[in-house]
Amino acid sequence: MDIIYLQHPIEASTLKKRKSVMALGYFDGVHNGHKQVIQTASQKAKDLGVDLAVMTFDPHPKEVLRQHTEPLRFITPLSDKIERINKLDVDTLYVVRFTEEFAKLTPQEFVDDYLIGLDVKHVVAGFDFTYGALGKGTMETLPFHARNQFSQTTVAKFKEGDKKVSSTEIRSLLNEGRVEDVSLFLGNDYSVRGVVVHGEKRGRTIGFPTANIELSERYIIPKIGVYAVEMKIRGKLYQGVCNIGYKPTFHNERAELPNIEVHLFSFYETIYGEEVEVIWKKRIRAERKFSGIDELITQIKLDREKAVDFFSTIKNDR
Repeated sequence: MDIIYLQHPIEASTLKKRKSVMALGYFDGVHNGHKQVIQTASQKAKDLGVDLAVMTFDPHPKEVLRQHTEPLRFITPLSDKIERINKLDVDTLYVVRFTEEFAKLTPQEFVDDYLIGLDVKHVVAGFDFTYGALGKGTMETLPFHARNQFSQTTVAKFKEGDKKVSSTEIRSLLNEGRVEDVSLFLGNDYSVRGVVVHGEKRGRTIGFPTANIELSERYIIPKIGVYAVEMKIRGKLYQGVCNIGYKPTFHNERAELPNIEVHLFSFYETIYGEEVEVIWKKRIRAERKFSGIDELITQIKLDREKAVDFFSTIKNDR
């Protein structure tokens, strides 16, 4: 997959343009609804005998249009998004730098420069996709702005059961700690990547050594609590329990971000400085403050047993 980064104003004449079907969207999560858009575009590209292209935007428009707010967190930061889109047999991914100048483009200017100018022959997007200043361009206005230069397909609302599959719904599930429900919409378990860093090393003194994870990107962090997780280390998966929280038993003040600590059932190597992937499987309980070390150890043993039982159930269901 070719990755082309664009910033306004673009010089389309400098690009190696190829006729394409273009799938448009922000695609945070590359969830099942997004896959429906890209797969629809893929089939159309095959029918027309042209390339399959995807256009996304970075950073998120809200970060540019709503200044002075807290930085957003994502289901799939750009690096993860690129990796997942690459798995969908896309020929070209355009990553458009979303700036204040870009945000001021009229709908017609966007279509002229970023669709017609890139030799797009067919556009595919979700029913709620908007473009141009203030989002005034919609899939209903696109035929007018296309000026007979390309055709289009609008993908209807994609649902699982009675729920619309959307990044908003997935974010809500993560904020509620319902990580086991996310895979229904995402198409896979939710995961984050980070680096193992030195922590307080308190876990090893009580018989439960943990790997402290510093996130490598601005991922959405699931609701505070204890989870059954898998952790990928050097390409291999290991089972364990993870605590997301502020360690109220030992700290009275909250840090800016919660700690992410993973205790693995059967891993004893030193991995400081290594990149790992934490895969969230099921929330076990909320975080709580304990009266002392002994009560904490008792609870950790119970958490571990629940996680082991959970993984045993999964194994038996397969």
